[in-house]
Amino acid sequence: MSVYLDHAATTPMSDVAIAAMNASLRKLGNPSSLHTDGRATRKDVEDAREVIAHSIDCVPSEVIFTGSGTEADNAAIKGLFWYSKKKVILVSSIEHHAVLDPAHWLVEHEGAELIEIPVTASGIVDLVFLAEVVAKRAGEIALISVMHSNNETGVIQPIAEIVKIAGDIPVHCDAVQSFTKVPLSFKKLGLFAMTISAHKVGGPLGIGALILRRAVELPPLLHGGGQERDIRSGTVNAPAIVAFAAAVAAHEYDAEKVLSLREKFESGVLALRSDAVINGASASRLPGISNITFPGTQSDSLLLLMDAEKVSCSTGAACSAGVHRPSHVLMAMGLSDVVAQSSLRFSFGATSTEADVDFALSVLPAVIERGLAAHSVGRR
Repeated sequence: MSVYLDHAATTPMSDVAIAAMNASLRKLGNPSSLHTDGRATRKDVEDAREVIAHSIDCVPSEVIFTGSGTEADNAAIKGLFWYSKKKVILVSSIEHHAVLDPAHWLVEHEGAELIEIPVTASGIVDLVFLAEVVAKRAGEIALISVMHSNNETGVIQPIAEIVKIAGDIPVHCDAVQSFTKVPLSFKKLGLFAMTISAHKVGGPLGIGALILRRAVELPPLLHGGGQERDIRSGTVNAPAIVAFAAAVAAHEYDAEKVLSLREKFESGVLALRSDAVINGASASRLPGISNITFPGTQSDSLLLLMDAEKVSCSTGAACSAGVHRPSHVLMAMGLSDVVAQSSLRFSFGATSTEADVDFALSVLPAVIERGLAAHSVGRR
């Protein structure tokens, strides 16, 4: 038996998405062509755009397809910075590197000033700090970017309150982890821009979307044929877009079921290891993400030991895999680098089962004991 508990990194493509993608792959026609075949493919793309727009509560023209969530984040951060012609960028200290890195790039290459918004021990952005900065420097701020929920802890952020504090300042929200997992409305949140991605919701890898207000015209990262409101030139990836929409429409994610699995798993872990700590437990979290510290261990060793027992989990963001460093998210929450490197993320999805939970819990005691022993030897 093998158990996959890394759905926050990517989740299996749904059968309906695979079928939709296969059908589209067999269809001939560039969506930008004016002949019958091209128009037929274009219709498929626009139908998919409407499905996604409906699911996120925006108008179809606000959906701009990109090659990934990372590309959408980059387009938003760099684009809003250039669009505003101001110099100060505010991002939370727990953002994904797809937001943090372009912000740092703008500091190095475009003369931006970056201010990181701290978070509480529970992993929630400090609204008092944000309000104070906005009150003092509103006229200098190009944009604010805060994720809807954190990819490592699942902690949900108070986006509506952030938008209210921001006033006229553009706010971008990376909602990659939250999309289809919890209620999400682009319109009601009052955002300028939002990022979503297909492979977190049962769609294919390599397709994402930037949700952008109709009245906002961002400078493009890619120049060419002028597709996607002239913000993302390039031949539109119709098969992936169609599959993305199919996965969204199927909505196979049962939040209540996933939450019950997470709660069963966390209760089981705490029963096995009373010293284990669930990070962000006191905050509102996504149903499927559990980030747990096992004191006295080393997370990379635990990951490999779990993998040897045929359980897939992670030490944090998959995009940072292979880089041995403590989680910036956990350190922002006040954990030391040693403690931050003693944590694993387990994430549950639409295909997760109680048997998965039972199996993971059955191998965990031996894994932790071996991890403790290995860490103890390593410190000698």
